[in-house]
Amino acid sequence: MTVSPKTERALREAMERLLASTPERTDGKLTKNNLCREAQVSRATMNRATDVLADWDSRVGSSPAGLREQQRDAELTEMRSKLRKSREQCRQLQDQVDAAATVIMTLLSENAALREHADNRSAAVVPLPLSRAQAIRE
Repeated sequence: MTVSPKTERALREAMERLLASTPERTDGKLTKNNLCREAQVSRATMNRATDVLADWDSRVGSSPAGLREQQRDAELTEMRSKLRKSREQCRQLQDQVDAAATVIMTLLSENAALREHADNRSAAVVPLPLSRAQAIRE
């Protein structure tokens, strides 16, 4: 079963508008859903227009709008990869910060204990016993 010449013409005109990035009724994305909405026909009617759909499939990738979409998709993939790497680097840096904070807290605790121990010692100077050589000289 095929479509009427009027419907086929509407679909082809809609296809040309979408491929030229001059849509009248849609957001301009190169989807079959937009093709039927741009042509103002039902999805079922569009699906019966097999010749138009074959043309659509062959032209959508090589059209200026299709090439822009492919370029955008490639850039998006690259940005997602960079974001993934940045997040991993962030996690690694956060792990290093956490480890450093643990070491700092341990050192602060040890330092406080050493200061307390030093404060508890008497401040009196205790003379050391003289060695034999020093005792003979005196």
